[in-house]
Amino acid sequence: MVTARRQPPERTKPRRKDLKPGEVLCTYCPAKCCRYFALPIETPVDWEDFEFIRWYLLHDRATVFTEEDTWYLLVHNKCKVLRDDNLCGKYETRPQICRDYTTDNCEYEDEWVYDQYFETPEQVLEYAEAVLGPPSGKNIRSPKPETLQVK
Repeated sequence: MVTARRQPPERTKPRRKDLKPGEVLCTYCPAKCCRYFALPIETPVDWEDFEFIRWYLLHDRATVFTEEDTWYLLVHNKCKVLRDDNLCGKYETRPQICRDYTTDNCEYEDEWVYDQYFETPEQVLEYAEAVLGPPSGKNIRSPKPETLQVK
């Protein structure tokens, strides 16, 4: 019996280097840069700082990441003027930050990673304990149960 070999799916998004002159990269992109914003935050140095980060992560659609020793609060929230075709609905009057943004190093290829990425308050607590030691001499983990006596 001969079985047909399954072909890999056709690539629907061209590689950046394969775009023709004048072709717009954003035409092929799911507009990742318009679906979040990231703000630098102070690098945490003590338990109080890490408690703020834990608080951020208790909010829906917020994460924290580090990149090249800088900490960022990432808010996953789509731009209000992003059109269904993933292009800007206010392109001619877009804010300056959008005008200054370039696709030279954007996320189009999906090939970058964060240095650290925190999605839950528990991850931050574990990281803080590893960096700072237990808060006030206490361990964040449940206490070790007493050994059962064997009779």
